[in-house]
Amino acid sequence: MSKLVLKTTGLTKRFGGLCAVDGVDLELKQNEVHAILGPNGAGKSTLVNLLSGDLAPTEGTVTLEGREITGLPSHKTSRLGIGRSYQKTNIFPGLTCGENIWLAAQSRQPTSLRFFRPASRMDDVRALMEASLSRCGLAHRADTPATAMSYGEQRQLEIGMMLATQPRLLLMDEPMAGMGQEESEMLVELIKTLAHDYTILLIEHDMDAVFAVAHRLTVMVNGRVLETGGPDQIRSSIQVQEAYLGSEARSLA
Repeated sequence: MSKLVLKTTGLTKRFGGLCAVDGVDLELKQNEVHAILGPNGAGKSTLVNLLSGDLAPTEGTVTLEGREITGLPSHKTSRLGIGRSYQKTNIFPGLTCGENIWLAAQSRQPTSLRFFRPASRMDDVRALMEASLSRCGLAHRADTPATAMSYGEQRQLEIGMMLATQPRLLLMDEPMAGMGQEESEMLVELIKTLAHDYTILLIEHDMDAVFAVAHRLTVMVNGRVLETGGPDQIRSSIQVQEAYLGSEARSLA
């Protein structure tokens, strides 16, 4: 039986009279790619913001490997092992690919007793940077300015920066948005590879990509969970088809 990595119970977020996330119960298991589907306004990104600590919930709880982390800010959830990528590429364009990942790796070093340590002697940071570059498929681009990289490579770089923070859980918010088919296929393969070592929560509108990588899927509508299940269950669900996927889901069945 797979280890439970993250669990939410009754997770709710209200903005005034709007309930963006409404009583969501969710379980993410070790080495699982769990996709969150739903139309615009379903509450998917708000849910990710609640899990990452970018937003505090109105009600409900979040536990990470049995430890309650409800309401902890993002810098603390990051140090506890939750990595996050955003809908818009979030990198340092004035730095090289390697320097971007170096900064992410260095953020995991304790500041005490290292404040005056020359960066060139930080062998542990260098090793983590090189490992993260390799894992995201950008070892050959270490010295390339981030601005000179393709959009798809910049999205890879963002994943590499996330890996350099040494997470156990990866939250990916529409990583393939704006990509062409070849770049999307590359990222699908990367996510499949990463799933061997990480638990991944994926928000993505590319249905072909979602069904290619997801072990389980949760469909949200109006802030609530409509249904959770495996790819075959979601493909064949009449209520999912009617609420969201429509003819596209039937064509995948």
